[in-house]
Amino acid sequence: MKEIIAIIRSERTAATRRILEELGIDSYTTLRVLGRSRQGGLRYPRRWFRRSADIRFLPKRLFEMVVEDDQVEAVASAMIKINQTGRIGDGKIVILPIEEAP
Repeated sequence: MKEIIAIIRSERTAATRRILEELGIDSYTTLRVLGRSRQGGLRYPRRWFRRSADIRFLPKRLFEMVVEDDQVEAVASAMIKINQTGRIGDGKIVILPIEEAP
């Protein structure tokens, strides 16, 4: 068994849920999280103030699920396909081994 942890753009949540349902994955956990990576957040210049408006952490969605070994490739590939835009901030997928799950 493997644990898949995926951090994705918030606006891709519904599409990700649909693709997981199509693959028969009905047990997963989602959390609203704040994060940033190479993009370093967002910066909006202000015209009438001395400082710009910075958003240091962006809203993301975290998905966690435990799947059988034969499902890992299909789930990871589908999540990449549905969430990849080619821009910074697409997210990350981490796959971890599970030694024992009672």
